[in-house]
Amino acid sequence: MPSRPSRPRLEDVASRAGVSTASASLVLRGRPGPGAATREAVLDAARELGYRADRTASLLARRRTQLLGVTMDVSSTFHAELLEDLQAAADERGYDIVVSPLTRTRDERRAVETLLDFRCEALLLLGPRLPDAELAALAEEHHVVAIGRRAQAAGVDVVRAADDVGVALAVEHLVGLGHHDIAFVDGPRGPIATLRRQGYRRAMKRLGLADASLVVEGGGDEEAGAAAALHLLHHPQPSRGHVAPPVGGREATSGRSRMPSAVVAFNDRAALGLLDRLRREGVDVPGDVSVVGYDDSLIARLATVDLTSVSQIPEAMATAAVEAATQRLDDGRTEPVELVLEPKLVVRGTTAARGDTTTRRDGIRAD
Repeated sequence: MPSRPSRPRLEDVASRAGVSTASASLVLRGRPGPGAATREAVLDAARELGYRADRTASLLARRRTQLLGVTMDVSSTFHAELLEDLQAAADERGYDIVVSPLTRTRDERRAVETLLDFRCEALLLLGPRLPDAELAALAEEHHVVAIGRRAQAAGVDVVRAADDVGVALAVEHLVGLGHHDIAFVDGPRGPIATLRRQGYRRAMKRLGLADASLVVEGGGDEEAGAAAALHLLHHPQPSRGHVAPPVGGREATSGRSRMPSAVVAFNDRAALGLLDRLRREGVDVPGDVSVVGYDDSLIARLATVDLTSVSQIPEAMATAAVEAATQRLDDGRTEPVELVLEPKLVVRGTTAARGDTTTRRDGIRAD
């Protein structure tokens, strides 16, 4: 059996180009020093020989892996979009991404351990659920960036959107449309849901609607949103403050005729479950009830969904997170940083003026 041809080495390129190995190395690494003629000769030689740098050997020699470890929830559409932006930002800086997923049977601690086994140089944790004390302990030995969540953990870099501001934007938008009974579908237990809930309550109080505030138990998926919709329809709280008109011109089956005229959901997945259940129950959105989600996911942008939602600006978040990690690794930064991005509200077809039945009927926009 014929032997495979040996892989061209750096020395072969230098010999073909008629330069020293050191000069060839500088050219192939894009470093300053060699003149234009030398660069051209080295690059021509490398192309002719089919030379490809042995990245692994180079990194091992420098005790580097150039790997950024990312934990993500596989059920989160926002995390999926953010991951794509993280990969693009890492590529620009000469790093690669290793992903360790969170699933129903695989928790965050195990996901982090896997990334450390791969010798990742920094950990980028998407919406981490670990308590601050564990994050701080992790940061004592590794570079950690918490993305999308407020964290008060020593040594941890934080890149997040101002979630309380984002929910306030949603509430202000609905009040501007004439809504006063605005409910909030809460998220799963954790710091992200806490901040969004606080943003809702503060906005309602600031706008003089504290007595009309209503927080409904929810979660982060479609099932939780659907359950919240049924609760609002059939087990609503007594009306306080401004009174919303009857839903769809009919009485609620539980004996109460009124429910909020608008709902802000913890995230887009919960909002989708809410939308689906409301429409199955004969409630028009946004004619009877306006709905706002959070994350501005790809699904929210579909014409058949057209969900008004709060965007966390994922591309800017990803870029800032990778920069935070590489500043630690390449620039020697030691002090932790927190970067808070301003979210924006993207208005679509699930919100309308209170009592407006012309904007959308049976899921179809009316022009």
